[in-house]
Amino acid sequence: MNNIDVSVDDIGNGKAWVENLWLDRHLCRTGFYDRYISERTHSFTVMLGAICGDVAGSVYEHHNIKYVHDKNRLIRHSAHFTDDSVLTLAVAEGIMNGIKLLNKQKSFIADDETVLFEEIKKSVYFYGKLYPHAGYGRSFKSWLYSSDPKPYNSWGNGSAMRASYAGFIAQTLEDTEYLATVSAKITHDHPKGIEGAVAVAGSIFILKESLGKCEKEEAKKMVQEYVSNLYDLNFSLDEIRESYHFDVSCQGSVPYAIKAFLEGSSFEEVLALAISIGGDSDIIAAIAGSLAEVLYPISEGIRDRVLKRLDRGFKSHLAGTIDFWMDTINNLNS
Repeated sequence: MNNIDVSVDDIGNGKAWVENLWLDRHLCRTGFYDRYISERTHSFTVMLGAICGDVAGSVYEHHNIKYVHDKNRLIRHSAHFTDDSVLTLAVAEGIMNGIKLLNKQKSFIADDETVLFEEIKKSVYFYGKLYPHAGYGRSFKSWLYSSDPKPYNSWGNGSAMRASYAGFIAQTLEDTEYLATVSAKITHDHPKGIEGAVAVAGSIFILKESLGKCEKEEAKKMVQEYVSNLYDLNFSLDEIRESYHFDVSCQGSVPYAIKAFLEGSSFEEVLALAISIGGDSDIIAAIAGSLAEVLYPISEGIRDRVLKRLDRGFKSHLAGTIDFWMDTINNLNS
C-alpha cells in the first residue's frame, strides 16, 4: 500500500483510520466529523491531544481556576504552546530516529536502550535549544545548557507529559513501557519519574488497542485497572478540587490528569476538567488530552485555534513523526 503523507498545513485535519478487518491503516485529510465506531473502523489523532491540552492549559498554570470552564471557550486569546508540546515532539522524533537506527519496530531488548537513549537525548537537546523560551523548569534548563547533560534523578511530571508517542508507536504493552522508560531516563531516572511516563504511555496503548473491540466505558475501565497498579485513583475531581494544590511531581499530577480523562465524556470536557483542579494546568491538561484524543474527536474549532499557534517547522516535524507511525503500521501489517 502506498503511504500517504500528512500535509504540513493540514496536520490537524489528518485522521488515522484503523480498519481491523484488513489491518489497513492510513492517514486521510478530512474536515471535522463525528467519529464512526464499529467492529471494523475507528479514527484517532496522534499527539495533537497533548498539544491541545498544553495550549489550553497554558494560561492557567499561574492563574489557576477551581471550576469547570466553558467547554466551547477553552483556547484563550493569550494561549500558547509551551515546553510540554516541544518535548512531546522531541521525544517522538527521538524514538523515531532510534527505531530507524535499530532497524526494528518491535520486541525491543536491553541492548537497544543505548541507541534509543542517545537518540531521544539528542532530539530533546536539539528541540530544547531550538525553542529556548518555551518555559522549561530550572533543573531541565541546567541539563539543557550543560556541556555533558546527564540524568538528574527527577521525579517531576515532565517525563509523563512527553511520553505519549511511545503508546502510539509501540506494538505491545511491554514495548510501550520499555520506550516510555527510556524516554524518561534521559532526565527523569528516579523511579517515580519513570512510573509517570509508563502510566501515560501504557494507558494510551491500552486505549489504542481497544478501538473497535469494546465500548468507551469498557476501555476506560481497563485504563483505570492498569493505572491503579501505580496510583490510587479512589477519588473524584469534585472531592479534591478545592484542596488540590500545585504539585510538579508525577505522583502529584499524573493520577489527577488520568482521572480527568476517566470522568470526561468528550475531548473538550476532559480538558475542562483537567484545568478545573488548578495546579500545573498545562501539563495536567496535556496528559489528559493525550489519552482523550484516542477515544474522542478534537473539535474543528479547538484544532484550528491550536494549529495557528504552531510554527511551520513544528508542524512539519510533527507530520514527519506521524508519517513514520503510519509507515510502521503499514510495514507490520504488510
